[in-house]
Amino acid sequence: MEIQVAALCDSAVDYEGKLCLLGAFDTIVAAEVPAIHPQCSVALRLVFRKEEEGTHAVRVNFVDEDGRSIVPPLETVFDVELPDDFFFATRNLILNIQQLPFEREGLYAVDVNVDEKQAASIPLQVVYMPASSM
Repeated sequence: MEIQVAALCDSAVDYEGKLCLLGAFDTIVAAEVPAIHPQCSVALRLVFRKEEEGTHAVRVNFVDEDGRSIVPPLETVFDVELPDDFFFATRNLILNIQQLPFEREGLYAVDVNVDEKQAASIPLQVVYMPASSM
């Protein structure tokens, strides 16, 4: 299994097997903390080879710099089966998150585990900048 795309973005859609992203980002500037980010998406594009057919589990976890979850992990399970004449198959996975809480400024990450192994980590920083400074 290979991850072609792992992004935190404003929104994402799967359009007939094509992964479409809007507004990939890695920084949230907060006028106050604690802060709530109103809406975002985690977009993943996974590639599986013939020998990787079967059931796969994906877990996405937003963590702070100490590795503690800031929201419950998001989990999904799906099957991969390739037609005989295909060399690989892709799966797009989009997780939409609303009201994402950040207790303080600092370093965060979106950890992606596939079949109980870490496959990617998307860095995210929350920077405090009072409204009078903006």
